Amino acid sequence: MQKAITKAVIPAAGLGTRLLPATKAQPKEMLVIIDKPVIQYVVEEAVQSGITDIVIIISAGKEVLRGHFDRDEALEHLLEKRGKTAELEAIRSLSNLANIQYIYQHEQKGLGDAILCAEAFIGNEPFAVLLGDTIIESEVPLTYELAKVYEQYGSSAVSLQRVPMEIAHRYGVFVGNHLGNKLYSATALIEKPPKGNIPSDLVFSGRYVLAPTIFHHLRNTPPGVNNEIQLTDAMRLQMQAEPLYGHVFDGRRHDVGNKLDFIKTNLLMGLNDPEIGLELREWMKRI
Repeated sequence: MQKAITKAVIPAAGLGTRLLPATKAQPKEMLVIIDKPVIQYVVEEAVQSGITDIVIIISAGKEVLRGHFDRDEALEHLLEKRGKTAELEAIRSLSNLANIQYIYQHEQKGLGDAILCAEAFIGNEPFAVLLGDTIIESEVPLTYELAKVYEQYGSSAVSLQRVPMEIAHRYGVFVGNHLGNKLYSATALIEKPPKGNIPSDLVFSGRYVLAPTIFHHLRNTPPGVNNEIQLTDAMRLQMQAEPLYGHVFDGRRHDVGNKLDFIKTNLLMGLNDPEIGLELREWMKRI
């Protein structure tokens, strides 16, 4: 049995150009789904999965992410004075979720480079990666499920979902042998394959648990798609030396990095919200 996974990297340095002008003055990770910013859902999943130490990779202009999780004593005092106990507890809890640190990615050189920025923080330990603009709804936290795969097999594991073949070219595609239940062993990884040559309907879904050997491979990965350091390319190098597993999860993935999916996410999660779900459903029926 391998050591438990307690560290996580959340890449959140991207520019969010598909959501401009909304993301001109605020990061896409701070856009609100119901009553919480996207990044909070991601951090909460990590914490629910046993993560105690998190590093968020940011870029210039994204300091508001730090502000969201830091204490605001003036606001706390105001809420306490006004007797808003529930709101006070909600914001105080943010600073106690985990040990959260921040590292700058000074150049936009891709997801692989963002993860490489966290090498000193992670050290020689396995760690989770949770994309900062992707919310996962599942009965069991997805990062927890991946951590259990790593602890059992001692090798990197990625979360997978099935998508229609006509949209699989938008994602990193996983090809592998079915080992039973929801687990696969990778034989090939293709980052955003051409539309006419898509080998699988299994695609990456924004969660990873990686062996620390990935850092060696990231340092030796040349720029790939979009002239960026692609994590997929580094994992392809890694799987030449050690197995890579894919776990197909039960649940729903929300990529809030574009306008349509951002609206869908608010509606879908709003329908399940105990406070507003019923009223929202009735309103949708009326219109």
